[in-house]
Amino acid sequence: MTARVKRTSRQYDSSGRQTQARRSREEVLEAAERQFLAAGYPATTLAAIAKEAGVSVETIYKAFGGKSGLVRAIYERGLTGHGLVPAYERSDEMRKREADPAEILRNWAVLTAEVGSVVTPIRLLIRAAAGTDPEVSSLLKDSDNERLDRMRHHAHFLADRGFLREGITLAKATDVLWTCSSVEIYELLVLKRGWSVAEFAEFVAQLMITGLLATSE
Repeated sequence: MTARVKRTSRQYDSSGRQTQARRSREEVLEAAERQFLAAGYPATTLAAIAKEAGVSVETIYKAFGGKSGLVRAIYERGLTGHGLVPAYERSDEMRKREADPAEILRNWAVLTAEVGSVVTPIRLLIRAAAGTDPEVSSLLKDSDNERLDRMRHHAHFLADRGFLREGITLAKATDVLWTCSSVEIYELLVLKRGWSVAEFAEFVAQLMITGLLATSE
């Protein structure tokens, strides 16, 4: 009886520590994102982030490895979009059950707009800081390459299903999807021209449908 009670206590304590660690990590990321976006990358200090989050600078170093690591973590968190299920998982699950290629692209456009609304501010910060910080420059290249790989994955899916219009190569389909999923196009239309997120999603959907599919609606 005593041994069972001790094991239960240890499991409970471990679960509590993990929950607290996750909460602390989120608080650090929230504080870091607020300060980066308000003051810019060069002017933001780990000391200020640590003070707002209620942790030590050493804790941030151990968890993220410094300012560039924080930015990477914020960006990667943004790629999941809104909600409990990451956007890329929702995308893959949707395309398994959807047979209409135009509807698949419409859903991808909605997810693109959702993720864009979250990651564009931090992506613009990364772009601005890349010219002076080698680690942030590496992050910028990594993010481009990772998105390119993801769009190539989507292009393969469209090609394998026979959805691509005649003459559209795998490389061209990849490039179209990569362009449509870029924060640059989101920046131009939503941030600079004032389009709504819904308008942006509809535009991207029609751009992909017209540019890629064998038949367009």
